[in-house]
Amino acid sequence: MTTIGLIIVGDEILSGKRTDKHLPKVIELLSARGLELAWAEYVGDSPDRITATLKRAFASGDIVFSTGGIGATPDDHTRQCAAKALGVELELHPEAEALIRERMQDTAGEQGVPYEADRPDNVHRLNMGVFPKGASIIRNPYNKIPGFTVGDVHFVPGFPVMAGR
Repeated sequence: MTTIGLIIVGDEILSGKRTDKHLPKVIELLSARGLELAWAEYVGDSPDRITATLKRAFASGDIVFSTGGIGATPDDHTRQCAAKALGVELELHPEAEALIRERMQDTAGEQGVPYEADRPDNVHRLNMGVFPKGASIIRNPYNKIPGFTVGDVHFVPGFPVMAGR
């Protein structure tokens, strides 16, 4: 039987500033498929702790979902920690880049302003598509900013509405 785990990343969860909604949602989604969650772990935004947690996840042989820390803010370290845990470099995933650029174009259109690809904030947003080498993307129907998968470890945003169903 497949063992399934969940890692929830973020100081905002541990401090109580945000309530974790991933754990109950993952339990609900797995249950609807006749599956169950075997373990869950919360970790703050400490790169050393995230890296150690991800090393265990990659080595476990379990199917693991990791939520949070994949954005482009200074406290988002999960992408970098995943690469470090795997011993690989980070790279801008071409499909992720295309999706992020599409999202930025959509946003500019909604705001009635021209899309400027080289504007510093738009260039910075491309960091959300920088994944460990060899990763594949997880599409995000909510806002097109993808998550990623390496092996049996799947990384999704920290907001359940963006993490998929």
